[in-house]
Amino acid sequence: MESSRRDAVPGAGVPSPARAAASEPAGPPVGAPELRELPVLPELRADCSRCFALCCVALPFARSTDFAVDKPAGKPCGNLGADFRCGIHRDLRRSGYTGCTVFDCAGAGQQVSQVTFGGRDWRADRSVAGPMFAVFPVMRQLHELLRYLQEVVRHPGARAVHGELSAACARVTALTFADADVLARLDVPEVRHEVSELLLRASESVRAGQRGRELRGADLFGARLRGARLRGASLRGALLVAADLSGADLRGADVIGADLRDADLRGADLTGCLFLTQAQVDAARGDAATLLPEGFVRPEHWGAVTPSGQRGDAGRRSGSATGNGSGQGNGSAGRSGSGGRSGRGARRR
Repeated sequence: MESSRRDAVPGAGVPSPARAAASEPAGPPVGAPELRELPVLPELRADCSRCFALCCVALPFARSTDFAVDKPAGKPCGNLGADFRCGIHRDLRRSGYTGCTVFDCAGAGQQVSQVTFGGRDWRADRSVAGPMFAVFPVMRQLHELLRYLQEVVRHPGARAVHGELSAACARVTALTFADADVLARLDVPEVRHEVSELLLRASESVRAGQRGRELRGADLFGARLRGARLRGASLRGALLVAADLSGADLRGADVIGADLRDADLRGADLTGCLFLTQAQVDAARGDAATLLPEGFVRPEHWGAVTPSGQRGDAGRRSGSATGNGSGQGNGSAGRSGSGGRSGRGARRR
């Protein structure tokens, strides 16, 4: 299974964000001091207690280094309990389910469960099972896009596109509250493309003063980049699986959709990274000396953290830039697409 695969969802009769925006007033001119008021966003952080375990049922996964068995879409995982809880949650890595530990629905699970379907349980009401499972990957992508948009919509470096970013944020937000039938017919690739182009312009604007190396979509599988100077670089959609980035300077780099599975980030500086997600961090290897943006959680498998949360070799604290979202390659927004859980390049057993 390849998580970079995107389902081509027909868009018959459903206006795209671009077409829907045709009748909207134009955003503020470049440099305008005022932003249009942002909409009330859906929750963009997963709350499993309010979800009917959609990630454990709706998505497929393949036996590989990320998963111990094969599971088709729509079939409940064998570890799922009657209470919608995972029976091996505390032992996922040791049980061969590393892919589950780095998966992030960005809040799409509870949005579909509690909002789109009004709290109806697919086990108690089998009539909603199919539609719910079909809508979940669509919602996940919309939430993913909202995370990216939210990160830069008020970033001072992206001021030139603030108006367009806030307008896009409003349009995508409206889609997350649409009916299930509308979501099922949504042309997801088109939505992603439109938002991706806008995020790219925002990234270029933010990195204008420190434009680094252009490595967009580069195949850097296992590359030796120890201590590399990648400040302000474009690593959009780069394949960095098992790459040695120990001690690398990644400050201000655009890492949207970069595949960081098993990448060595020990001692690396990721403060100020654009579009970095917790899922990317969780999939990599690091240590107490790895500098993360503010708000990120240091994964348990990285080992012990110094009591002060400081960098082990220089006593520097974790950085102050923000970042969120979930991980798509070659510069488009997100890597997850609407396929299964594991990342691109997962080795089958």
